[in-house]
Amino acid sequence: MPPASTTTALCRRQISSRRRTSAPRRRSPSPYPPPKRMKLLTEILQKAAYTVAEREDYGDVNCEQCRSGERSEELLLCDKCDKGFHMKCLRPIVVRVPIGSWICNKCSGDGQRRVRRLSQRKIIDFFRIQKSKKDDIKKKCSPLQDSRKRRRRSLVYQKKRRRLLPFIPSADPTQRLKQMGTLASALTALHMQFSDDLTYLPGMAPPSANQAKSEQGGMQVLSKEDIETLDQCRAMCKRGECPPLLVVFDSCEGFTVEADDQIKDLTIIAEYSGDVDYIKNREHDDCDSMMTLLLTRDPSKSLVICPDKRGNIARFISGINNHTLDGKKKQNCKCVRYNVNGECRVILVATRDIAKGEKLYYDYNGYEHEYPTQHFV
Repeated sequence: MPPASTTTALCRRQISSRRRTSAPRRRSPSPYPPPKRMKLLTEILQKAAYTVAEREDYGDVNCEQCRSGERSEELLLCDKCDKGFHMKCLRPIVVRVPIGSWICNKCSGDGQRRVRRLSQRKIIDFFRIQKSKKDDIKKKCSPLQDSRKRRRRSLVYQKKRRRLLPFIPSADPTQRLKQMGTLASALTALHMQFSDDLTYLPGMAPPSANQAKSEQGGMQVLSKEDIETLDQCRAMCKRGECPPLLVVFDSCEGFTVEADDQIKDLTIIAEYSGDVDYIKNREHDDCDSMMTLLLTRDPSKSLVICPDKRGNIARFISGINNHTLDGKKKQNCKCVRYNVNGECRVILVATRDIAKGEKLYYDYNGYEHEYPTQHFV
């Protein structure tokens, strides 16, 4: 048996050696994120809403409506169900090939979507109608009427020029509320906000870019009398006295506008409104209601109005098929760009008397000839 002193010495050496042992080093945190675990294809297919496996040959694709495979250049393939549809067989008709992905009405649920009706309170809030007394309305209208009377009394002979006329709103407040309700329902269905003005947003064209003097070849100047008429129409809209128009849904054309009362020739129907942007930023935009605002010598400075998020009833007025005689006969209004106090504005004006119940049409290619109106009804 070893002596006690020797055993004690051995224990001390073991303890001291254990104390001198260095602790395990901690790994420094990596500057890179941990690698993500890739999901298996079977897991993705189980949870995916839909998957489309591309075929090698699409030569046997037929239209689901007419069951014909002819006119393959007009066949659209749904990115969800991979079925084919002719552009003219769809309801509403698709005028041009969509940019990017496209989903048919059945897969997107648009065919079952219903336009909901809004209450009177919601309609008033939607259009931000300003209440005013009748006396205030008479005071606002009297300067315009007095100025016209003074011009009539003038003895100086002047060449007669046709003036723009203000629209005459429906006399029945209930009918006006119904008209505004159809517009509010259509804008809500497209997830849009109502706006009667040109909107300038950060990242788009600034107000300083909208200069009528930059128009290539010049722009028609709106006279002082017509500016007063335009201001009168805008004031009436703010009071809830809208033009006598209804927005109706047509199974073939989509949302359209029809007259709810007789409209005289040269009556101001509406001013085109929406977001103002450079046309170069919208070259690949799929919005089908863009309106030319300014055409400059430098194409990079040309402007368009984009009513995809904000707009008014002008966004729903249909275009004519200017490739057929019957299509041209439908036209009952025109779109004119005016110089209004140095700023470009787009105004829709009646070109003839419009009867009650008649749909409104104008030529989409008034300034350019790029829109494929040959597909219009």
